[in-house]
Amino acid sequence: MKDPLTDLWEMERALHREGYAIVCGADEAGRGPLAGPVCAAAVILPENADLPGLNDSKKLTEKRREALFPLIKDAAISYGVAFATVEEIEELNILRAALLAMDRAIAQLEPQPALALIDGNTTKGISLPARSVIGGDGKCACIAAASVLAKVTRDHLMLELAEQYPQYGFEKHKGYGTKAHYEAIDLYGPCPAHRPSFLKKYYAKR
Repeated sequence: MKDPLTDLWEMERALHREGYAIVCGADEAGRGPLAGPVCAAAVILPENADLPGLNDSKKLTEKRREALFPLIKDAAISYGVAFATVEEIEELNILRAALLAMDRAIAQLEPQPALALIDGNTTKGISLPARSVIGGDGKCACIAAASVLAKVTRDHLMLELAEQYPQYGFEKHKGYGTKAHYEAIDLYGPCPAHRPSFLKKYYAKR
C-alpha cells in the first residue's frame, strides 16, 4: 500500500517531468460563510518538503492546522495570501471573488510559477497558465499547503472581527451559518462584515 503522503507529491513530480520547473498550488477558504471575506493562498513547495501530516485543511484538526501553518511558511520556496472583500463577493459572486483572491495570491509569488494548480473545477480569471484539480487539496501537496494557509489566515481574521462585532460569536463559528449565528442576526441584524446576498434566502424563509 502506498504512503498517502507520498501520493500527495505525485502530481508535482509528474509535472516536473513534463518540463514545468516551478509549480504552485492555490486554494481558498470561506466560500460558504455568511460573513467575512474569502481568503486564498498560493504556495510553491520544494520537492518532498518535510510537512508531517499535510492534508486537505478540512480533514485536519484546528490544532494540526495551526501547527502546520508556520512549517509551511518556513518550508515554502514562496507563498502568497490574499483576500476578496465582502463588497467584491457581492459585486462579482462568491466563485469569481474566490478566483480573484487566488489570482492575487499567485501574483505575490517570487519566482512566478510556470503553472498554477487550482483547487476546483475552473481556472477562469487566473492570469497564469493554470489547471483545475477537483479535490486538489487532498491530492496535491502544494494545494494542500495552500488550503492550510488560507484556512488558518481566515480563521485568524474572523477572531479580529469577533472583537469588532462581539455579539455574533465569530470566534466560534468563523462566520458560518450555525443556529447561534442566525439567532444573533435575528437579534442584532447584520453587520458590515455580513454578506447580504448570503442572507437573502434566510430572510425569504422568515
